[in-house]
Amino acid sequence: MHTLTIWFDGSCPLCTREIRLMKRLDRRGAIEFIDVAASDAVDCPVDRGELLARFHARENGVLLSGAGAFAAMWRAIPLLRPIGLLARIPLVLALMERCYVAFLRVRPRLQRLARSPEAA
Repeated sequence: MHTLTIWFDGSCPLCTREIRLMKRLDRRGAIEFIDVAASDAVDCPVDRGELLARFHARENGVLLSGAGAFAAMWRAIPLLRPIGLLARIPLVLALMERCYVAFLRVRPRLQRLARSPEAA
């Protein structure tokens, strides 16, 4: 049974690679992964464009975005759980969110690199 829902951009090569790894690490099947780019996800909690722009999760009925969503995903995976628990400290989560926002600024360039034939 899934205890966490993750929405991700399946058209993004970076996201696809990361989610593939997370699926392998989620041996208990605790996470439901929804590819927003591939479906008309009827259970979308927010606008589809917003789901594609930032990483989102629903943990225990609470919608999380950005670093908070990543932390929730990590908490559901035993190997990464300590990092997810560390993110419950407000200062740590704030630092992670700043890093995530910085990453979003360079994400388009990284996506282009990941899509290039040399990256395969």
